[in-house]
Amino acid sequence: MNQAMSNMNTIHSTPKADKTNALVTGLLFLLAAITSIAALKLYEPILFSPQYLLQGAANAHQIHLAALLELLTVATVAGTGIMLYPYLRRFNESLGLGYLCFRLLEAILILVGVVSVLALLTLSQSFAHAAAPDAAAYQTSGTILKAIHDWTFMLGPNFMLGINTFLYSLVFYHSGLVPRKIALMGLAGSIFIFIASLLEMFGIIAQLSVWGMLLALPVFAYEMTLAVWLLIKGFNPEALSTRQTGTKSLQESESLLEY
Repeated sequence: MNQAMSNMNTIHSTPKADKTNALVTGLLFLLAAITSIAALKLYEPILFSPQYLLQGAANAHQIHLAALLELLTVATVAGTGIMLYPYLRRFNESLGLGYLCFRLLEAILILVGVVSVLALLTLSQSFAHAAAPDAAAYQTSGTILKAIHDWTFMLGPNFMLGINTFLYSLVFYHSGLVPRKIALMGLAGSIFIFIASLLEMFGIIAQLSVWGMLLALPVFAYEMTLAVWLLIKGFNPEALSTRQTGTKSLQESESLLEY
């Protein structure tokens, strides 16, 4: 039975497959950054305009495009978690699973934010087409929907990102899957973005502020550096082969003990 359990927990791969997986993971990190930044820019009429109840309806196609881009962000964020988990679990299954869970939570929170913006767009269209709208009621509803988006933006790409980045960067640092200098960038960046989320949560700094951008810059630089490294170099084959050899030896020892 121990042999069967060991086989279930072992992930066999080839250098070619590892290179392909690293390439896909790097592309997903790049796409997550590009789509999230583009979506935030396109959301301006409905999230940052004082006349958002009118501007949202007037720029409906732009908002729909932004929502589509952010849905792609959700897919790429979840995708990085799915792609990295099999490699992280080879070295530390608990941290690997923790990373996957917090990465998926980040994706879910972003998705909730997309729903809130689309609901706000519907509210804007209703306001624009109403003959005699109750401005106060619409403003109240709009404020609630914008608050939902703001909280999901803080809890997902800041709070949850800080946790999951710390977890997988820690595994990277101890395993050698990527250079330790890059892993240290991730550990530092995760702490800064987590601090930013706490400062935003308690109202000390605004989400879109100079301090918020400065605290988010290290984790952004880390993800882009990691993405480029994975695209060009991939995972460290020596770390992977050493881990596979160690696991194989452990399985053989368990088999001999059972015999």
